[in-house]
Formats: sequence, structure tokens, C-alpha cells
Amino acid sequence: MTTRRRFLTMFLATAATPRISWASVGNPSYIAAAKEGDDYALFGLTPEGAITFRVPLPARGHAGAGHPTQPIAVAFARRPGNYAIVIDCVSGSILRNLQAPEGNYFNGHGLFVDEGRILITTEQRSSDSVGRLGLWDTENGYSRLGELDTFGVGPHDVRLMPDMRTLVVANGGIQTDPGGRTPLNVGAMKPNLAYLTLDGVEEIVTLDPDLHFNSIRHLAVRNDGLVAFAMQWQDDPSYLPPLMGLHRRGSDPILAQAPLTDEYPMQGYAGSIAFAPDGSEVAISSPKGGRLHRFDENGTFLGAVIQRDVCGLVAGVNGYLSSDGFGNIVTVRDGIATQIAQHPVNWDNHIIAL
Repeated sequence: MTTRRRFLTMFLATAATPRISWASVGNPSYIAAAKEGDDYALFGLTPEGAITFRVPLPARGHAGAGHPTQPIAVAFARRPGNYAIVIDCVSGSILRNLQAPEGNYFNGHGLFVDEGRILITTEQRSSDSVGRLGLWDTENGYSRLGELDTFGVGPHDVRLMPDMRTLVVANGGIQTDPGGRTPLNVGAMKPNLAYLTLDGVEEIVTLDPDLHFNSIRHLAVRNDGLVAFAMQWQDDPSYLPPLMGLHRRGSDPILAQAPLTDEYPMQGYAGSIAFAPDGSEVAISSPKGGRLHRFDENGTFLGAVIQRDVCGLVAGVNGYLSSDGFGNIVTVRDGIATQIAQHPVNWDNHIIAL
């Protein structure tokens, strides 16, 4: 087992500006999972939407994590999932098939820290969905180093804060049946944002009680520490709740809502979230609503962009890059959508920046 000092050093590197060296697979800037016919695969993408590599997956994927210096990616199953596979993106071979400890499941997201030496995975206990962050030593065969409590139920996304020592976790609040996706506690949900270090929890942010059905699912972090979070409403969608929030440490969250005529088509579901490249605005996607919603840094609604079955969303070169279930790759700049590529696949939930 590594020492406490070894654990502490893992947060000294930044995941926001990795030194990428992926030339052997075409220097992709992003990875994304997709369904291709009857098969599933992980793809590398350029900023122009071109595919640079394709490696098969054993089942439907969700999110992924790219090693900052090596052409290695980790693909995660949908939550709660049974696989997290480490892939050599040059050969397409599986380097490791990670197994969560007995009684845990993977929850769809993860990230590399400490210049790729440590992999962090979101997990939950199958018995009660209590959240865990798994820690894996990539330099020793992805051996399990240990785990951290997320101080919540049903964690989904996790991001590294700009201080390089704090993790922010989206605890969705949903307890599911062991091994399945059926909610068991909708009436008693308590979603939260949890800010964690190796010493424990630093801050927990909860929503007003009348919004406890709003499961906090996905995260984006600006370089000054502003956290944006996307939510999915678990009660009657006609309530039209806010689906995006902003939070700065030590402050109350700001919940951002579109006008009701724009909120209604979202059906209570935000699938991905991203800041624009310059950080001046943030957007959420909704495959159910077939649209993106843009907000400024104070939560003011800037407008909607229509794109059928859109979910993948990430900061691009000049604006957002989005993907949909019809194989399209689209750029969105100043509220204008431009299709830049189309592939014979059904893109899944997320585009992950390398």
C-alpha cells in the first residue's frame, strides 16, 4: 500500500492542461463512445469531427478518461456498470479489465490525475448506493490503492478543482436496486455537490428541499474554480425545474432556468454540461428535448440551439462541440450551430476532452 505522502502527491498535477502525446493515433483531441450497427466502440475525434481511431467495447459505453501523455483510454460502462477497461488506442487491445471491489459498481465516470499515475473512478456500493471514489495505481498494473467516501448516494461525475488538491463530486442522490437502474428512494433523495480531499470532506452543497428530486449528474469546472452542474428531475416533468446550477466555494448555488416555453421541451433532463472555451458562458444538452441551452456566467439564459437527440457536449476550438444519436458532430458558436461531420454511428452521452 502506498504511503500517505504518495497519495498527497497525486493532486499536484493538473488534469485541465495535460501534456498530450497521441500522435500515434492521429492526435485526437477528444474521445467518445458510440453504437455502430450492432456493436459498440470508443472513438478518437479531432476538433473538426474526424475519427482518428476506433476500438471495440464489450457493451454500451458512457464516458471515458484519456491518459494525459500516452495513447491509453479508460472506457466506462453505463452506471451502475460492470466494466471499466483500459485500452491501448494504437493496437485496440485491452490492457486491463478493471474490477471494482466486491459489492461495488462503477458509475460511468473517472479521470486521471498526477500526470496519469492515478486513475479515479466513481463507484457505489450495490447494497445501498453509498458513494465511493476508487483509486488505481496506473504504474503498477492499475492495482487498487484504496477508496474515498463521496459523502453522498449515487455519485456520477467527478472533476479536479484548479487548486489541484480538491475533487468535486456530483452525488446524484438516487439509490438503485443492486445491479440495476431502478430507483428505490425517489421520495427521499438528497443530491449534493461534495468537495473532497484526502483528509475528508471540505464542503457539501445541497439544494432547497423542494428541489430534492433534482439529481445532480454532471459537472464542468472553470479555471477560476466556478463549478457548473447539470441535473435530471426525477418527479413529474411538468413541474419544469431548473436543470443547471453554478457554484463557487463558500457561496450558495445559483440555479439557472430557461423561460418556461424553452424549459418545457427539456422534459426535466440535462445530459451533459460544458463551459465555452473562453469561460464566458456555459451550456447544457438534452437528448429528450433535442436542444442545447446556453447561460452566461451568472445564470442568465442566453438562448436555445436546436439539435435532435443531442447529448455529447464539450468545449471546442471556437465554441462548443456537440454530438447526437444520428452521428452528427456540430459546432455551436454565438448560438449558431454548424454541422462539421457525420458518421454512421449513434453517439452516446459524452464527448471527453483529452
